Amino acid sequence: MLFRDSAAAVAAECLSGSLFFRLTEQFVHVHGHRPSASEVRSWERSIPVLANALNDAGLGRVEVLLEYGLPLNSKRADAVLAGVHPTTGLPSYVVVELKQWSSAEPDDDDPSLCRIDAYARAVLNPVDQVRGYCEYLVSFNGALAEHPDRISGAAYLHNATRFGVSGLFAAEQNEYGQLFVGERRGEFIDYLRSKLGAESGAAAADELVNGKIGPSRQLMAVAAQEVREREQFVLLDEQQVAYRTVLNAVRRAKQSDHKEVVVVTGGPGTGKSVIALSLLGELYRQGITALHATGSNSFTTTMRKVAGARKREVQGLFKYFNSFMTTERNSLDVLICDEAHRIRETSANRYTPASNRTGKPQIDELIDAARVPVFLLDEHQVVRPGEMGTVAEIKEAAARKGLHCRLVSLDSQFRCGGSDAYLRWVIRLLGLEPGGPVAWEPDGKMRLLLADSPQEMEAYLQERRAQGYGARMSAGYCWKWTKKVPPGQALPADVTVGEWQRPWNVYGDRAVGGAPPAALWATDPAGFGQVGCVYTAQGFEYDWSGVIIGPDLVWRGDHWVTDRTQSKDPVFKKSVPDADVDRLIRNTYKVLLTRGMVGTVVYSTDAETREKLRELIGAAVPKAAVETAGVGGR
Repeated sequence: MLFRDSAAAVAAECLSGSLFFRLTEQFVHVHGHRPSASEVRSWERSIPVLANALNDAGLGRVEVLLEYGLPLNSKRADAVLAGVHPTTGLPSYVVVELKQWSSAEPDDDDPSLCRIDAYARAVLNPVDQVRGYCEYLVSFNGALAEHPDRISGAAYLHNATRFGVSGLFAAEQNEYGQLFVGERRGEFIDYLRSKLGAESGAAAADELVNGKIGPSRQLMAVAAQEVREREQFVLLDEQQVAYRTVLNAVRRAKQSDHKEVVVVTGGPGTGKSVIALSLLGELYRQGITALHATGSNSFTTTMRKVAGARKREVQGLFKYFNSFMTTERNSLDVLICDEAHRIRETSANRYTPASNRTGKPQIDELIDAARVPVFLLDEHQVVRPGEMGTVAEIKEAAARKGLHCRLVSLDSQFRCGGSDAYLRWVIRLLGLEPGGPVAWEPDGKMRLLLADSPQEMEAYLQERRAQGYGARMSAGYCWKWTKKVPPGQALPADVTVGEWQRPWNVYGDRAVGGAPPAALWATDPAGFGQVGCVYTAQGFEYDWSGVIIGPDLVWRGDHWVTDRTQSKDPVFKKSVPDADVDRLIRNTYKVLLTRGMVGTVVYSTDAETREKLRELIGAAVPKAAVETAGVGGR
């Protein structure tokens, strides 16, 4: 939080003007940059309104926590009021969302969204916004986990009339979400008096601030049902070994105040994420505090969508690696780090508050956060400079802390049609293991075809889709990517090979012209027609995969040549050594070539490379595919 004091003190500081200076000063300290002019303006206009309402209600001793940060989350509530309930005498809390809106109307399609003139797009109804904050605090703050009835939520639109925002009252209202307008200020004051008494709220505020951070038992029970019982995962062989290894480590940790690290390695489709979800379900069933984290926006978004499809609160259990910069040591029993090859050198970026820029390695933050940190990774999927998730680095970090590290290797192949042969062929093809490329020998599990053009590739994939299969096209990052598309315009066709042109997948979290947001490209059927890059494809699978090998990786004579000048990936700055770029480009194509469950169609933009692939792959896309599907340029 940025500031805490009694309502009387807040009102006095507002009157003197010193509060907004102190808020700005603290904001710079916490966030590392100055607040925007609009944020400061909202403080100046809204906080005095809240402080005056509290004092007029006779609640000057209630504690006001301004810009209260939600645990393990970057979101902030405008204010949390802490006091004593006038009837029960127990701690009582009110989360208040303050809006300067004078008018707003509900979205035509969804009453949980609303539209105001100041924003081009729909925003969340403030009732749903404050309700979400209350639910999240109950789920992650120990002071509220056992007492969910002690918190309430109110959205106060202090410039609005009932007529100006009448449509917003259509949203469901309950204890966690009530809507009030400035025109009826008396109703808001009566509401505050019904939740808070005149006594000092300092002790209640202390209890909230010092509450244990982590998923509540109630949330874990919901998650156990949603994750474990919703879909029973069958774990086989090494998967079962990995699963039992983690549960045994948790048992030892509980019995003897013990801490250890578990690393699970495996290639694409060896079931790492299935193990992660199975562990979450079982741990929650046992009442053990655990969270899931990844370094991928696409992967985390999809895990939230899959595991929390019916229970929105379950989605909060899926975090990012940089969520644990300030987490108290061993505050969790288990932290499951999926896609751990995406671990960065540090969690800090340009938005990181100065107070959090400790220089501490991200790997250390993740190990410190839980008694049993679990890392699931594939070392051949490191595709960006600065990604540090290897077995050696994790073991070294554990050794520095004097911790035992247990390693489980998954051998069985579930992606790529369960074809170990295909995975080995890809690794040999790209020179990620010694021995050089070998000819593909069909094994009856995975189909591998070479296309002479992207038109052939796309046409063949469309035929497969017509037969009920899923399919996606992806490519090396060898074409510019238009990140900003004006509203109402179609995605530009950035990926161009001769007359064939297609757009990259959407950049960002909103759909564009029928194309899904980036995080859902691999799972939404509307993702076909855009070309995915490694960052949106990584971690996912689809039945048929079409892969365009761009000019950044070409075959010359008897070996591969990587050409960094052909890559448009902005992460390959001049400071990245050529050897690292070579490894990362090869790893990129390893990721792209191992997304298909049924088959893979490969095309190279380079003629000599196509000849080498023809020699190695043998089977070509049937020539009838283009005529049948009628695919051409755009």
